[in-house]
Amino acid sequence: MSDNRQSLADLAALTNAAPAPAAAAAPVEAGVEAPIAPVQPTTPLREQQIDAQGRAYATGRRKDAVARVWLKPGSGKITINGRDQEVYFARPTLRLVINQPFGVAGREGQYDVICTVKGGGLSGQAGAVKHGIAQALTRYEPILRSPVKAAGFLTRDSRAVERKKYGKAKARRSFQFSKR
Repeated sequence: MSDNRQSLADLAALTNAAPAPAAAAAPVEAGVEAPIAPVQPTTPLREQQIDAQGRAYATGRRKDAVARVWLKPGSGKITINGRDQEVYFARPTLRLVINQPFGVAGREGQYDVICTVKGGGLSGQAGAVKHGIAQALTRYEPILRSPVKAAGFLTRDSRAVERKKYGKAKARRSFQFSKR
């Protein structure tokens, strides 16, 4: 019994007598700032993923659309299914959606994008291309992962059309009620 009390007392003494950090122990002189130690990133950077042609590849998805995206340094030309982005996405809002990852990363006009996209409508395809560009950008420059992730571009938007149910006019809409 006394051995247990002794070991508990030793353990309590060790935990209470933890060494103070070096910065707190050093006296602070008036008007002199302490040197700031370089801050290490909390998680190590991912490895750059580039193919033999010097391109980064990624797949983007939104609704029923799937986009395969290749990204390489260039003049900022975006080609979708063999056509220029102004031709494929005629609406300016869709082109704005596609260029959002470059704006957040501060890399407008620095990368060429070649993309093939299938399925869904134009809005879903634009979202899929945006997701693919964001993924490929972080694979080409891993340092850009944190700002692109903070903007929410790396997360696949899982919202999709709800299926129609039996006995309903649409997914949730009931047929019109008739009292008589």
